[in-house]
Amino acid sequence: MDTLSYRTEFPNAESVERKWVVIDATDQILGRLCSQVAKILRGKNKPCYSPFVECGDNVIIINADKVRLTGKKLTDREYFSYTGYPGGQRKATPEQLMKKAHNKHLKPGYNPLFIKVVKGMLPKNRIGRKLIGNMHVYLGPEHPHEAQNPVAIDINKIK
Repeated sequence: MDTLSYRTEFPNAESVERKWVVIDATDQILGRLCSQVAKILRGKNKPCYSPFVECGDNVIIINADKVRLTGKKLTDREYFSYTGYPGGQRKATPEQLMKKAHNKHLKPGYNPLFIKVVKGMLPKNRIGRKLIGNMHVYLGPEHPHEAQNPVAIDINKIK
């Protein structure tokens, strides 16, 4: 009996085809948008998904300043962080994090609100820390990744 025919093939980093996708965040609800982005970053929308291999796509989010939050979440929700020092607990609302994203001194493609939300939806290990670097968020409709030939996808059509 040939046992090699029963071997399960697992994807590895070299065999996975990684694409670039563009998502327009205009009038999208933040949590629902970020859950789809986390699924694409992880690669769960591909048939070759494996939990221990980085097989997701690179995601470019444009028009991030036009994203919506329902209810009073913009001012009432609080995100906590801790500096590691006594008395170093910090809290920020989504409104404050959006204002911080307009700061010109931040590196391009970095948005603290989207990082905070999507990072909570990714695994808390090496793969999760690496995957968050594959997300690029821009406030306007322009982005500097035209050389990668990104494909625009409609987030409402993804199941």
